[in-house]
Amino acid sequence: MDFKNTVAFVTGANRGLGKSFVKALQAAGVKKIYAAARDPSSIDLPGVVPVTLDVTKQDQIEAAVRAAGDVTLLINNAGVSRGSPLLADNALAALRDEFETNVVGPLELTRAFAPVLKAQGGGAVVNVLSVLSWLNLTGAATYSVSKAATWSVTNGLRQELKGQGTSVLGLHVGFMDTDMTARLDAPKADPLDVAQQVLDALAAGRDEVYADELTRSIKAGLSAEQGSYRGGV
Repeated sequence: MDFKNTVAFVTGANRGLGKSFVKALQAAGVKKIYAAARDPSSIDLPGVVPVTLDVTKQDQIEAAVRAAGDVTLLINNAGVSRGSPLLADNALAALRDEFETNVVGPLELTRAFAPVLKAQGGGAVVNVLSVLSWLNLTGAATYSVSKAATWSVTNGLRQELKGQGTSVLGLHVGFMDTDMTARLDAPKADPLDVAQQVLDALAAGRDEVYADELTRSIKAGLSAEQGSYRGGV
């Protein structure tokens, strides 16, 4: 990917990993960045084009595509976690909420931007996944289910978009130093480093990133007889 000619669209760009993606893209010298958030006034980085976007709202997705017809890189970063076990009283409500944002949102946004990417020569899509794509953490069980589904969506999109020259990259990462993990006492990756790993992978033509040691360890253990996904963390 030639970043000097890249026009990027980043969802959830107002904080955490999304904000780090914007910073890394700026450092790479990209041509333009559309920074999307539910509240665009919360985007405080200069030199970007703020976009109003709730990824669960079809009319806002359509408006975003109309406003950003020159995109060559779509980064589906927006996500929510409701912290629900599967047997909690609110589990189904949490799961539906997480599915709408974490699974349906990236799928709908990619479907909407696919013709734009094709018109621009192919481009690329990045989906932010998780180490929880492969295992289920009780304290975030419904979120884990949603990320497993998003991994499958990512793999399916990679196959279906290949014919138009659009590459699809999945980012798997454990705990990052963001608001989502603020109360968690565990080693955390620097989101700016994670964002840079993604840009390096795009430049190298890779289609998956395992951003930290925890993620690499879980991935390596998936095929073991006592698979790493069976016991949680």
